[in-house]
Amino acid sequence: MKAVVIIPARYQSTRLPGKMLLSETGKYLVQHVYEQALKAQLPQEVVIATDDERILSAVTSFGARAVLTSRSHTTGTQRVAEAGGGLDADVVVNVQGDEPMIAPELIDRLIEVLQGREGEDVATAAFRFSDPQRAADPNLVKVVMDNEGGALYFSRSPLPHYQDASGERIYFGHVGIYAYRRDFLLKLTGMAQTRLEAAEKLEQLRVLENGHGIKVIVTEHPYAGIDTREDYDRFVAQWKKRSQQE
Repeated sequence: MKAVVIIPARYQSTRLPGKMLLSETGKYLVQHVYEQALKAQLPQEVVIATDDERILSAVTSFGARAVLTSRSHTTGTQRVAEAGGGLDADVVVNVQGDEPMIAPELIDRLIEVLQGREGEDVATAAFRFSDPQRAADPNLVKVVMDNEGGALYFSRSPLPHYQDASGERIYFGHVGIYAYRRDFLLKLTGMAQTRLEAAEKLEQLRVLENGHGIKVIVTEHPYAGIDTREDYDRFVAQWKKRSQQE
C-alpha cells in the first residue's frame, strides 16, 4: 500500500497572512513541516500543495516537490484532493502546513490504521487534556469517541459538557492531521457541505454526517498549530531553545 504526505500551504491565512513564509528560525514555516514529514518511515513521498507562486518558489528553493493548485479552493482538503488526484497512492496523509512540530511517528501510526483496517476510510488524532478554560477555546476543536475510537462528534464548544462540576474533567483536543484512502478523499470533496459542518466550520463533520466513520488515535503529542503571531513567536522561542541544547 503506497502512502504519500501532502502538505496544503495557502498564502492568504485569515489571522496570519503569509505565515507559510515566516522564517525567523532561518527556515520557512512550511519547511519545518516538510522536514518533519520526511522523518516518517512509511510515506513514499512528501509533496507541498500551494496556491501561490511565492510559496512555490520558496518550496523549490529548499528542494521539495510542490504542486500548484487552484486558488478557488476554500478548504485544505480540496487542495490536497487536487494534488492527490495526480499521484499514484493508496493512502494520502493531509499534514497541515502550520504544524511545524508534527510528530513523524504520528504520520506512520495513521497510515498503519488504514493499512490494518479494511473498513476505515479516514483516520485522525487527538490528545488528552483536562483544563476547562482551554476546552472553552473555540480555536481548539474537541472530539468525543466511542469505545473503539470512532469519532462521534467534533465541536468548537467544550465537549463533553460536564453537568457535575466535581471530579476530573477529561477532554480530547483534535490534532489537524488526516489519513485518507485516496479514493474516498476524491469522493469526499464531491459531497455537498452539510448542515453541522456549516454551523461549526469543521469540514470533518461532512464525513460523519454522510454516514462514514473516522478512526481517532490518541497521541501524547499535543496540537501546536500556528494560527496567530503569538503562536509563531512561541514556536520560534521553543525552536531556538531546543537548538541551543542540541
